[in-house]
Amino acid sequence: MMAANVNRTLMVGHCAPPQLCTTTAIDHRNSSSPLQRFVKGKRKINDIFYEIEDYVLDSSNYVTTLHKENNSIIDEKEVTLVTGYVQKVKGIRDVLSRDHMKVAFFGRTSNGKSSVINAMLRDKVLPSGIGHTTNCFLQVEGSDNGESYLMTEDSKEKQNVKNVGQLAHALCKEKLSESQLVRIFWPKDKCLLLRDDVVFVDSPGIDVSPNLDEWIDKHCLDADVFVLVANAESTLMVTEKNFFHKVSTRLSKPNIFILNNRWDASASEIDFQDQVRAQHSDRAADFLVKELKVCSPKEANERIFFVSAKEVLQARLKEEQGLPPHSGALAEGFPNRYFEFQDFEKKFEECISKSAIKTKFEQHSQRGKSIAQDIKDVMEKVYEKAQNMQKEKLAIKKEVNDKLNFTEQQLLLITQEMKEKIHHMVEDVEQRVSKALSEEIKRLSTLVDEFNTPFHTDKLVLNVYKKELHLHVENGLGSNLRARLSTALALNIETSQREMTERMSALLPDTKRHLPNSVVPRREPFEVLYRLNCDNLCADFQEDLEFRFSWGITALIARFANKGQANKVALANYPSNFNQTVISPCDMGDLSSYYNPQPTTPVASLMRPEDWSLTSKLALASIGSQGTMGGLLLAGMMLKTVGWRIIAFTTALYGCLYLYERLTWTSKAKEREFKRQYVDHATKKLKLIVDLTSANCSHQVQQELSSTFARLCHLVDEATTEMGSEMKSLEKELRALEEAANSAKVLRNKASYLQKELDMFEQVYLRVSVESILHKEPEFPD
Repeated sequence: MMAANVNRTLMVGHCAPPQLCTTTAIDHRNSSSPLQRFVKGKRKINDIFYEIEDYVLDSSNYVTTLHKENNSIIDEKEVTLVTGYVQKVKGIRDVLSRDHMKVAFFGRTSNGKSSVINAMLRDKVLPSGIGHTTNCFLQVEGSDNGESYLMTEDSKEKQNVKNVGQLAHALCKEKLSESQLVRIFWPKDKCLLLRDDVVFVDSPGIDVSPNLDEWIDKHCLDADVFVLVANAESTLMVTEKNFFHKVSTRLSKPNIFILNNRWDASASEIDFQDQVRAQHSDRAADFLVKELKVCSPKEANERIFFVSAKEVLQARLKEEQGLPPHSGALAEGFPNRYFEFQDFEKKFEECISKSAIKTKFEQHSQRGKSIAQDIKDVMEKVYEKAQNMQKEKLAIKKEVNDKLNFTEQQLLLITQEMKEKIHHMVEDVEQRVSKALSEEIKRLSTLVDEFNTPFHTDKLVLNVYKKELHLHVENGLGSNLRARLSTALALNIETSQREMTERMSALLPDTKRHLPNSVVPRREPFEVLYRLNCDNLCADFQEDLEFRFSWGITALIARFANKGQANKVALANYPSNFNQTVISPCDMGDLSSYYNPQPTTPVASLMRPEDWSLTSKLALASIGSQGTMGGLLLAGMMLKTVGWRIIAFTTALYGCLYLYERLTWTSKAKEREFKRQYVDHATKKLKLIVDLTSANCSHQVQQELSSTFARLCHLVDEATTEMGSEMKSLEKELRALEEAANSAKVLRNKASYLQKELDMFEQVYLRVSVESILHKEPEFPD
C-alpha cells in the first residue's frame, strides 16, 4: 500500500505544470466526463418511462372500458392491477425527474468539508473558516434558470444566496436545527459538476451532535457517494469511524472516499512526509477494507487522497481571474497536491456516476420491466380469451345462420304445400256442400211437411206462418247439412291444423315450440255456418189459395194448352223426312202416343185442337164466353151432336166432381196447397244460391285454415326475426371481440417492445465496465 502511494506521488512529481494540468482536466471532463453517462442515462430512462406512462394509461383505459362492455373477458382483479400502475408509474417518473447524483460530505468540525465543496464548485459558495462553521445541512444543486438563490426546508420562498452565511453559520444568532436542510441553487454554467446533475450536501461536524441516526435517515439514505473529510494533521477518530459504521448498517456497501485535507501542512515536515502519508493510508485502508468491508484493498488505494482544499480553491479563483493558479503564497509541493485533488475529482466522478446509475436506474428499470410483464400477461390472457370467444361466437353464428337459412327454405316449401292443400280442401268442401245442398233441396217437400204450426188463411196469421216456415226451412236445411258434413269437415280441418302446427313447430326453437298450441287454442271443433237466409230469399213468395176446379173449362184449357206445347216440341223433334200423307189416322194415333203418351179415348180424340173443325172451335169459344148466347149456342150444338142422355150423364158427373172438390177444399187442403206452392217457389230460389252457399262455406274453411297458417307463420317470422337480430348481435360481439383482441395484441407487443428498450438500457448503462465508460461513449439504438 505504501509503495502504491509513493508511486502515485512520484507520478505527480513528473506531471505537467499546474496550468496545463488544469486545462487538460477541464477539457477531459467536457468531452468524456463519466458524469455525462448519468445525464444521458437519466434522459434515456425518462424517455422510456414516458412511453411506459402512456402505455399504462392506454392499458388502463382499455381494460376499464373492456370490463364495462364485457366482464367475461377480464375480471375485476386484473383491471385493478393494471389501473393501479398508473399512479405507480407516475410516482416513478416524478422520482426520476428529481433523481440526481448525490454526494454527502462528513467529518469532524473544522476539517474543511465546506472548503472541499467550494473548491469543487470553484467558488466560495458555502461559509467556511476556523472553528464550528456549518450549523445545518447545506445542499448545493444546479439552477436551471441561471439564478442563484436558496430555500429553507419549511418555505418555498426564494432568498438571496448571500443569506447562507447567516442562516447556516454556527455563529449566527438565529440558528437553524442541526438536521434542517437549506437548499442552495447555483447556476449550472458556473460549475460543470452541477451541470452534470451532481448535488453536494455539506453537514455539521459529526462530533458536535448525537443525532447521527436522524441525520442518516433524513439525508444519507439516497446518497451515492460519501466523502469523509479528515484532518491530515491527525489520524482517523472514533467519532468518524462510528458514524460510517452506522451508515454501513443502513446502506449496503456505501461508496466512501477519504480525503486527508490540509496536507499542505506536511510541507513543514518534509522529512516525515512519506511516513505520515503511509500511516494515514494504512489506517484508512484498514478502516474501509477490514472494518467497514466496503471495498477491496486495490479499490481502497483508489479512494484515499491527500489534498489541500484551501489551496485548490485559491488556485481556481486565480484561474477565474485569468491568473496562473500557482500565483500567491502557496506551500511547497502545491502542484502535486493540486493534481491529486484533480485525481480525486476524476475518481469521484467515475465512482458517483457508476453508483448513481446503478442505485437510481437499476431498480426503476427492473420495476418498469416488471410492470410491462404484468400488463403483458394480462393482455395475453385477454387476447387468448377474446380469440376463444371469437371461435365460440363464430360457431354459434354459423349454427344460427344455418338454422335461419333452413327455416326460411322450409317455410317457403311448407307455405307452398299448405296453399295447395288448402286449395284442394276448399274445392272439396265446395263440391260437398253443393252436392249435399242440392240433395236437401230435392227433399224440401219432406222438410216442409214436417212443419206442424197451425195454418190459417187470415192475412196476419199467414204472414207469421210464413216467417216461421222460413225459419223452419232454414234451420232444417242447416241442421241436415251439418249432420251430413260438419263431422267430416271438422275432422279434415282439425287434421290439417294439426299437420300445420306440427310442421311449423319443427321450425321454431326448442324454447318456443309450445307456442303453436296457444295460437290454435280451439276448444270446440270448427263448424261451418250455412247462411241460407230463407226469410229474405223467399220474401217475394205470394200464395194463391183461391178455389179452382181442376176440371174447369179454364183449367182444362190451360192444361191442354200446355200439352199442346209439348206435342209441338215432340213434332219438332220428329224426323223431317216422315211422310204424313201415307199414315192412317190409326197409325197417327199410335205415333202420337209414342212421342206423347195420352189415353186414346174419344173424348181425348175430340179434345185435340189439331183435329177440331171450325164448328167445334166456335162452340168452344162460345162456351168460354160468359154471355147467355154463347151458352145456348154450345148447348144446342152438343145436343145436336151427342144426344141429351150423354149430356145429362156428363153434366151430372161433372157436377159431382165439382161438388166433391168444393167440399174437400178445406183448411187442410189449403195448407197442402200452400206448402206445395212454397216448395215450388223455395226450390227455385234455393237452386239459385247453391253455388253461392257452397262458395261461402268453402270460403269459411279457407279463412279458418289460412288464418291458422298465418298465425303459425307469424310465429316462425318472429323466430326468424329473432335469429336475424341474434345474427346482428353476434356480428357486433364478434367485431367487439376482434377489436378487443387486436388492441390486446398491440398492447402485448408494446409491452415486449418496452421490455426490450429497458434491456438495452441496462446493457448500455448498467452492464458496461468503468474502462469502457472512460474510453468509449455509450451507444443506444434509436
